[in-house]
Amino acid sequence: MNLSWQPEVTPKSKKASQKFSERRAEASFLGIRVDLKTMPELLAIVSEIIKTKQKAVIANHNLHSLYLFQREPMLKAFHSRAEWCHIDGMPLVALARLFGYKAKRNHRVTYVDWMNPLMELAAENRWRIFYLGSPEGVAERGADIFRRGYPALQIRTAHGYFSFHPNSEENLRVIRSISEFEPHILMVGMGMPRQEFWIHQNRDSLAANVILPCGASMDYVAGAVRVPPRWAGRVGLGWVFRLMHEPGRLWQRYLVEPWSLAGPVFREFVKTRFSFDKTSPTN
Repeated sequence: MNLSWQPEVTPKSKKASQKFSERRAEASFLGIRVDLKTMPELLAIVSEIIKTKQKAVIANHNLHSLYLFQREPMLKAFHSRAEWCHIDGMPLVALARLFGYKAKRNHRVTYVDWMNPLMELAAENRWRIFYLGSPEGVAERGADIFRRGYPALQIRTAHGYFSFHPNSEENLRVIRSISEFEPHILMVGMGMPRQEFWIHQNRDSLAANVILPCGASMDYVAGAVRVPPRWAGRVGLGWVFRLMHEPGRLWQRYLVEPWSLAGPVFREFVKTRFSFDKTSPTN
């Protein structure tokens, strides 16, 4: 089994990649870069990557990842290699606007919203999906729900509780299982930043066209974690719902971490708004 699988990169795929780059709308602030893409645009990117036999990571940023990004060198390394990065959280839309970018509400794309469209598209195109993550049994329960909704869907799952050491037998067994299935899409739902670290350490051995760090997305589908009301997410209050239901795990993320970002946000705002040699964002 070839564990250093690489997709075929043809002149056509290079041309397609250039085409996407030419019309790329993005925002850069506080050291991060996010692509201003809507859900249909992200689905089109996934389709193009698979169609042209590329290999790409589509990452995401929210307020929690922005906090971790300032403190975890490996997370910075992961994002430096990610081909795409979408916004997952209204605070990031607000920050992009604060720094002068034309970010819109529909540039916030969460997995709760686009899991079903993604599975539907995969079923229509006969794409294989491998989901790695969640406690044992949870991901398979979620996959069964999707299979009932989309009978043509080809999906395989594996739980996310195994040794992360690159040379451990458990880690190698997971990579072999992925390689044998040869998925078009690999979803890694092990929580941030664990999933990003794992992808970064094993990226060259992962036999998939599209790699998606997707958090607790399958936990929501399986009913293991309650889904915040969609109206709350759209107005940036989904965190209140999650905090009420998991205060022990999430209180620091939602009540402490944002305050540590106040200083960097203020300094960059002053720098970008009052620097004489500043070039205004145009995206």
